[in-house]
Amino acid sequence: MAGELADQVTEQLKKVTSMRARRKLALTRVGVRSVTAGLRTLPDFLIIGAQRSGTSSLYKYLGQHPNIVPSLRKEVDYFSGSHGRGQAWYRSHFPTTLRRKQAARKGEPLLTFEATPFYLVDPHAPARAAREIPDARIIAMLRNPTDRAFSHHGHNRRLDHEPLEFDEAIAAESERLEGEFERLLGDPSYRAFNLRRYGYAFRGHYARQLARWYEQFPPDRILVVQSEDFYTDTPAVYKAVLEFLGLPEWQPAAYRNFSYVGAPAEAPSAAAAMTASTRQMLDEEFAPSNAALEEMLGRRFSWTS
Repeated sequence: MAGELADQVTEQLKKVTSMRARRKLALTRVGVRSVTAGLRTLPDFLIIGAQRSGTSSLYKYLGQHPNIVPSLRKEVDYFSGSHGRGQAWYRSHFPTTLRRKQAARKGEPLLTFEATPFYLVDPHAPARAAREIPDARIIAMLRNPTDRAFSHHGHNRRLDHEPLEFDEAIAAESERLEGEFERLLGDPSYRAFNLRRYGYAFRGHYARQLARWYEQFPPDRILVVQSEDFYTDTPAVYKAVLEFLGLPEWQPAAYRNFSYVGAPAEAPSAAAAMTASTRQMLDEEFAPSNAALEEMLGRRFSWTS
């Protein structure tokens, strides 16, 4: 009940507070907590993406669990663009080790985590995570990449970050992203702004992205969730996630949607506003990657048939 009330208050504050003000407040809180960074823990698990695939909602649902403490903010981005800030800065986003010890005295587990969708894309993130949190568990949420691309575009449009219509943005993507990934490979500190914002199709090639994580973490420490399953049967997927994390079964009072699109248990539909030709073109582009994903994981996805 307290967690649900806190979420409601937070959402109301977001409506009356600018993005810049919220970021400034978050940075201030991190600065204050940095004094005790040496007394703080590192995350036990990460949600690594994909963007627009349900990560915000899962982050909120897990953060309400009585045995989980979420990061100070959802997307810490430490293993990608903010890695240069150092581990003390990263620890400032998580609870103290004392809090974990207090839970242990009661015989209760206490886990902490963060969720940064760009970790799935950044080629440096898996190795960095493996070095600093080698025992962590990894959760990847994968959505039909064509629908994901459209939702990504819609998100940018709502934020006034995208002047182009979807078909135009897809046509312009190769030019916008020219040299971006290569520069990121050569410069680990590069933030790859255009790749983050305009990588509509690029970010949907999951097989090559996930492969880097499987190179660094054992398969039994990586959980791949089909987002469509999460949308249609949220309680069942949430239960499976808790089992993966070794936590007792628990359900929040309600499964609200935190992605600003559609209803809590419904996948946002791109079909109504995407031209048939663009959908077909993207489906064909993703087909080899989807096939590689199924072969790598040994499972079928509803959008790969």
